[in-house]
Amino acid sequence: MKHFSGRSAEALIYPLLLVLVCWTIWLLERTTGGTDLIEWGIRPRHWSSWKGLFFMPLLHDPGNVKHILNNSLPTYLLLAAVIYYYREIALRVFLISWLGTGLIVWWVAQDNGAYHIGMSGVIYALFGFLFISGFFRRIRALQGLSLAVIFVYGSMIWGIFPTEPSISWEGHFGGFAVGVCLAVAYRKHGPVRPKYQYEIEKEMGIEPPDLEGMWRQNQEEIAYRQYLEQLYRDQANQYGPQPPVQIIYHINPSKKSEEAEKPPGDTEK
Repeated sequence: MKHFSGRSAEALIYPLLLVLVCWTIWLLERTTGGTDLIEWGIRPRHWSSWKGLFFMPLLHDPGNVKHILNNSLPTYLLLAAVIYYYREIALRVFLISWLGTGLIVWWVAQDNGAYHIGMSGVIYALFGFLFISGFFRRIRALQGLSLAVIFVYGSMIWGIFPTEPSISWEGHFGGFAVGVCLAVAYRKHGPVRPKYQYEIEKEMGIEPPDLEGMWRQNQEEIAYRQYLEQLYRDQANQYGPQPPVQIIYHINPSKKSEEAEKPPGDTEK
């Protein structure tokens, strides 16, 4: 019980701290104009922006509050799910998602003079990891949570394609790819699907009743009985009703039996 309570507390606290850090930096960006802090993002294929690998997800557009608002709730929900269900590998998954997404953006994104900022790439990585891992582990809760985040966050799937010039689709695509790779790499880690009774009995060597065989045998008996009834009806229609069978017994007493019935001393003359 303490194990699950500790896990639940970590799943609630750590994502909240991350969101609070993002909001603190955003307020600092907004009060200072944001020019200097945005340059801590990633500019593709510029060695001077190496620090963006660590700070890009923490930065958001200071002139657009929707940017950080749209990222806050998905970040909290997805990271909480990763910590709760994948506590043993949560830190590795999070750090690889963070740095891996930044590397892909630095490598494949177009250099149009803009800096890539925001948590959306990490969000796509966590989403891809949870959704694909949910299929591997056959955990419906993870699949349902990921699908719910799709509706909360918007059209996430379309975000991995180039739609608007101001949106870093490379970060979305890179994050989703990193998440899928992580799900494949850690497919043997994570929560175990609850087993059904018949699965437990099978592992214990207990043979369950052959319900299908019993049902087939019952159907065969019903079909045979119907066949006999139909055969009787066909014969009745062809030969007419048959009179009931009468059995008559004829008894022929033997001579020995008659002598045995005579009284002693009785002689015939």
